[in-house]
Amino acid sequence: MNAETMRSVLERVAAGRLKPETALRKLKHLPFEDMGFARVDHHRALRSGAAEVIYCPGKSTRQVVAIAAKLLEAGADVLATRADPAVFRAMRRRWRRTKVYKAARIAAVLRPRRPKPVGNVLVVCAGTSDIPVAEEARVTAEVLGSHVRTTYDAGVAGIHRLLASAREIQEAHVIVVVAGMEGALASVVGGMAGCPVVAVPTSVGYGASFRGIAPLLTMLNSCAPGVSVVNIDNGFGAGYIASLINHLAAR
Repeated sequence: MNAETMRSVLERVAAGRLKPETALRKLKHLPFEDMGFARVDHHRALRSGAAEVIYCPGKSTRQVVAIAAKLLEAGADVLATRADPAVFRAMRRRWRRTKVYKAARIAAVLRPRRPKPVGNVLVVCAGTSDIPVAEEARVTAEVLGSHVRTTYDAGVAGIHRLLASAREIQEAHVIVVVAGMEGALASVVGGMAGCPVVAVPTSVGYGASFRGIAPLLTMLNSCAPGVSVVNIDNGFGAGYIASLINHLAAR
């Protein structure tokens, strides 16, 4: 569907000749914008509820900024993940309203007027070494419109720290649990929570943790029901899934 066809669809809706629901189905299949090195999917939000996100590794700083500019022109928020200092500087030079989240390695350029955050996402991490991945999950969920709370440094080695947050765990719509080493925290939280738990294994740990394989296997083998698992260090994926669940609960 090209721009002329899109204009025709909108005109038919305005004239009452086409139902809005039918128009939405048509608009969901609009094409991407071909930039040569990237094909930007401007209408992902229509299909999935969130705009395309820029994954920075493997892209030059110039490419990241160019993609961000196209997304902003289309009226979307920009979320650039795993960004480095060069990307932070370039985006700040281009857009003064750029928000930089250094711990999460995220740069975001958001619309001035945004909906009020909804629901209740809780992000829990085992140790301070897990905070970068936890922050990636937190920022992602917040940018996607979720209200997020955090409980950090609450690993099972000092389980009283986790039990002090029992009320927050019970009130949450969805919980993201970030842990390295042996990854036991996800099972403990899963046994306390009455909501979905999204577990994130991290590559934090000594040699036998195999850079996240040990906590990944622990979380996949959790005996606590309601625990799902994303890839190693994938805070973005966990935050995205948590926000989707949270918005369903908030409705």
